[in-house]
Amino acid sequence: MVRYLSSRLAGMLVVLAIVAVLVFILTRAASGDPVSVLLGDQATAADIARVQKEYGLDKPLPVQFGYWLREVLQGNLGQSIFLQRPVTQALMERAEPTALLALMAVGIAALIGLPCGIVSAVFRGRVVDQVFTGIAMLGASIPSFWLGIVLIQLFAVSLGWFPVSGYGAPGAPLAERLHALILPATVLGLLNSALIIRFTRASMLDVLGEDYVRTARSKGLAESTVVLKHALRNALVPIVTVLGLTIALMIGGAVVTETVFGLPGVGNLVVNAVLRRDYPVIQGALLVIAAIYVLINFSIDLLYAVVDPRVKI
Repeated sequence: MVRYLSSRLAGMLVVLAIVAVLVFILTRAASGDPVSVLLGDQATAADIARVQKEYGLDKPLPVQFGYWLREVLQGNLGQSIFLQRPVTQALMERAEPTALLALMAVGIAALIGLPCGIVSAVFRGRVVDQVFTGIAMLGASIPSFWLGIVLIQLFAVSLGWFPVSGYGAPGAPLAERLHALILPATVLGLLNSALIIRFTRASMLDVLGEDYVRTARSKGLAESTVVLKHALRNALVPIVTVLGLTIALMIGGAVVTETVFGLPGVGNLVVNAVLRRDYPVIQGALLVIAAIYVLINFSIDLLYAVVDPRVKI
């Protein structure tokens, strides 16, 4: 176990190091300059040079990367050029909407995807299977921004059940904030349930053809017991994998969804940082998101041994 954890942690550090290098290079390779955006078109060359020196942007790129990496290793993601506060603080201020949105969306996706995938596998080739398979294909092909606009028009504008955008007034109670997240969470949940349906169906089909399932049926066990107790338990490893990937996909999908619904989350913060060329925010946010991806994958590997005792780590 210790050897496994050590190797996994080492692998995580290598991945994060590669991500840090790529994020820094791609950020600097993008056209535009944060100082020019900050000072505007009327800025003189002397003003630009002064601000570049203030933020260390006048130094060679390897030196800039070394300074940034040193700060990251000390737990400091840098200072936002436009927000004028630490990147860590800016991310913490925006973390709550994104975290609640992701959790609600995963719950919706699981509540839709798991039952539909199980039923589709049990009734393979029948009408219900074709319907759920079609729903999965449709969900995988619909753009999130289009579905978000449709739901806003129907449930927010026409029916008035939900706010068109926003996250509630400052200091609003949790119930009001969760109410504002129902539509965006539904968008992410519906679209990502398609992946869960397909994986659950495929995994259940593999297990339902095993000998021990036929033996359980021959003993006269109820079909629900055979499916839920014997088949589903042994099909959980790939299902757990896709659930973990779904959580990771929620973070990426939140960028578009938060923009459509005007949510003050991490995705919206990243979009604004890209438009402003706010290098520290872009680098810090992407590095944190990559770390979350890596931790999710690590947690999935540990869950394998819990879900299936046959898996050794």
